[in-house]
Amino acid sequence: MSDIKIFLGLLKNSIRDLLPIILVIAFFQIVIIQQVPENLFSIVIGLSIVAFGLAVFIQGLETGIFPLGENLANEFARKGSLFWLLLFAFLIGFSTTIAEPALIAIADKAAVISGGKIDAFWLRFTVALSVGFAISLGVLRIILGHPIHWYIIVGYIIVVLITFFAPAEIVGLAYDSGGVTTSTVTVPLVTALGIGLASSIRGRNPVIDGFGLIAFASLTPMIFVQLYGIAVYTFSSPSKTVVQSQLPIEKVTYSEHEPHWITEILLDLAGVIKDIIPILAVIFFFQFFIIKRPIPHPKKIGIGIILVIIGLYSFIVGLDMGLFPLGETMALQLTQMKNVFLIYLFGFLIGFSTTMAEPALIAVALKAKEVSAGKINDFILRVFVALGVAIGIALGCYRIVHGDSIHYYIIAGYILVIIMTYFAPRYIIPIAYDSGGVTTSTVTVPLVAALGIGLATNIPGRDPLIDGFGLIAFASLFPMITVMGYGIFAEYLVKITKEGKK
Repeated sequence: MSDIKIFLGLLKNSIRDLLPIILVIAFFQIVIIQQVPENLFSIVIGLSIVAFGLAVFIQGLETGIFPLGENLANEFARKGSLFWLLLFAFLIGFSTTIAEPALIAIADKAAVISGGKIDAFWLRFTVALSVGFAISLGVLRIILGHPIHWYIIVGYIIVVLITFFAPAEIVGLAYDSGGVTTSTVTVPLVTALGIGLASSIRGRNPVIDGFGLIAFASLTPMIFVQLYGIAVYTFSSPSKTVVQSQLPIEKVTYSEHEPHWITEILLDLAGVIKDIIPILAVIFFFQFFIIKRPIPHPKKIGIGIILVIIGLYSFIVGLDMGLFPLGETMALQLTQMKNVFLIYLFGFLIGFSTTMAEPALIAVALKAKEVSAGKINDFILRVFVALGVAIGIALGCYRIVHGDSIHYYIIAGYILVIIMTYFAPRYIIPIAYDSGGVTTSTVTVPLVAALGIGLATNIPGRDPLIDGFGLIAFASLFPMITVMGYGIFAEYLVKITKEGKK
């Protein structure tokens, strides 16, 4: 009975989280575009499925994924083998990223727009390699107890320096790559691993040392992809390859009596399972063959993993039923209206509303609240992250409309992040850095990518490859600023309150 009560509470929270998306879509559709969508019933059903999927997904995380990650971290800390721990971290990062649906979509889009110059597989391989390296480096930092901001600041300096040598065609794509590497399942597991490791090592603080792995996974792809772009555009000859994706796609037809909807359901479910299998394969290999210990509470963790699969599947199906097609159509309609203010407003509101419903962010916010003993409010944290994404996407839309170079904005943003790092309280810095990586996942990436490329395609004088990418980078950068701002403001209020009592 208590489980049902918990689930109903999660379902209520899911509906609350989806409400901003519904209000934004309804406002623009009815007031601005002044059209009632043809598939209104499908949209309502889809959003209902999304709410159900979110609730099941979160319950699965707390039942299975979080305990699994923390148990592994404890076992590695007890075993004391640095080599196997770093190898595990690398394989988790590499295996989950190479199969990340958002990265596959971006890589395929880049291959098409570049006419085959950028190879989709090698781009994905480069990003996956960088994430594997990032998770390993982040784990090593936790073990050594080094402050995270020194690593991040050095990383940003390297990103900025390489940007001046990288071809313009790769810069926006490289910045975006940092935002699409962290999947809905990877984020909770990596977060649990970092916090579990920090909790197991004497002298480490779970809040200060446990967070930050996702920040590394968002930073290193920007470096690796720019290096890949320099190599491709320096040493390869001009490509005349016609990319397969540009050719007409032959639609599969079904007979009237064939239950094709059953086939589609099974294929979609298999796709979700396929994304999770590499993670589980790495976990079980290390659990049984390296640590050589059985998984504690296997039945409970097994149920949690099944709930995660069902929840994530329901979530994706619900989005595909109405929200994604509607969002892409609205992006096109707004560009055709030739009112830039409406584009900026839509970018701001859709950024805020989709981030509030982002499963990966919900998972990290819940964990931040837990390990900080309530010092960090999960809902307020999500609001500040969503505000950062909203500002970032609106500013990114402004950049595309005006045709400005992306690196000036990004460099200025990184300088501001570095300055704020010195003023922000220590407990908020790793969470702020992680916030940039968890904002761009299942919900946000497809809508934001469609908006950016749609703008660059429909505005005269813009190049989809140079100008179309980059919105995801903006959505990853600005949450770091707003979350650190939240930490600075919260500390200021505490100080004022203490002085008032004196």
